[in-house]
Amino acid sequence: MKLQYSFFEDHYMENFHPLTLTRPVYDLRVGILTLAEKWKYALDLPDDSELGGPLRQHLSGVFKIPTVNKEHDAVLWINPRFIPNVHLIEQIKQLEISQGLVCDDSLIAALIPVDEHKIWSKSGIDLKAINTSEINPKGNTIVKNIWELFQLNGNEIKNDLILSKKIAYGEEKIFPNTLFVKPENIYIDEGAVIEPGAMLVADKGPIYIGKNAHVMANSVVRGPSAICEKSVVKMGAKIYEDTTIGPVCKVGGEISNVIFHSYSNKAHDGYAGNSVFGQWVNIGADTNTSNLKNNYSTVKVTEWRSGKMVDTGQQFIGTIMGDHSKTGINSMLNTGTLCGVCCNLFSDGYPPKYIPSFSWVSGHDIVPYHFEKAIEAMEKMMERRSIELTPAYKKMMKALFDSTSF
Repeated sequence: MKLQYSFFEDHYMENFHPLTLTRPVYDLRVGILTLAEKWKYALDLPDDSELGGPLRQHLSGVFKIPTVNKEHDAVLWINPRFIPNVHLIEQIKQLEISQGLVCDDSLIAALIPVDEHKIWSKSGIDLKAINTSEINPKGNTIVKNIWELFQLNGNEIKNDLILSKKIAYGEEKIFPNTLFVKPENIYIDEGAVIEPGAMLVADKGPIYIGKNAHVMANSVVRGPSAICEKSVVKMGAKIYEDTTIGPVCKVGGEISNVIFHSYSNKAHDGYAGNSVFGQWVNIGADTNTSNLKNNYSTVKVTEWRSGKMVDTGQQFIGTIMGDHSKTGINSMLNTGTLCGVCCNLFSDGYPPKYIPSFSWVSGHDIVPYHFEKAIEAMEKMMERRSIELTPAYKKMMKALFDSTSF
């Protein structure tokens, strides 16, 4: 049977705002890989395979929709909130036409005849439900809330190294005057540079250094951590466990259990912990994120759509920041801060814990960021990395701007 693969989003999608304001769920990064990349490896698909799915209207043109044609017998619809593992893939491969794999109240995957896939994607068709709890007592990893991305990150770095079949390559003689602790747990891709005086400590978990990444002198990286392709770790940086520095990022200072998606910078001193940053974020010098309340109580965050405060039940949550947002020097971010897309934060005090997209924030004063000025700054930042701001990307941003309430 020849299959096309396609992702779908369910009602949990909004739990990942503001990151999913500018990307589908499958483009979220946890571990080394995005959720889409994990599925591509797990399904053993060719590198050039198209993986995507139906898009919310404002994302059209920014992300690809895979082509389904008469050469395909069926479409395997996948919920990317489920992180693939061997047991889950085995169950999915056993699905028959018009069967769906279900866990609790969520559909994991459905096998739909090619001539019915458009109907199913819009309104659904009846499926014979196969419950995974009866098949796999070990359970499956389901991501339901945005803070779970950094909570799962360390374990997912380990899983991604197995999934992508990377080979450990941490010989100190190739990188003189460096210190590798447990080099058999250090994975260094081609073209990576590790300067003298750098220390990679992999006794508690693996470290991945991606293609053409650069770890500067006197920096310390503790595993499990990932420094992805073309990223730079500045001199004297302290990268603690469970951290991912996504592709083409530049980081310095102190970072602990943080995910940077890509093209983002925190190049100077300052602390970031238990946080997730999107693309094209710039964290100013000496910006600090609070990730623990002074009274050690659980952290409350604002539900993005309703604006209601929700007790997460978690003790450690720092900042979740959407794409193209920036902080000025010496900024302070409160515990459980949610910052939208394309915001400017500059203040000598804490800004609000909920910051709508396209906000210009000074203290607790919020005014809208003029759209054309925001686009101008966006375009200049992307030009620095030789990335074009396309009409579709600008249209996506305009839709978000128009839908934002201040």
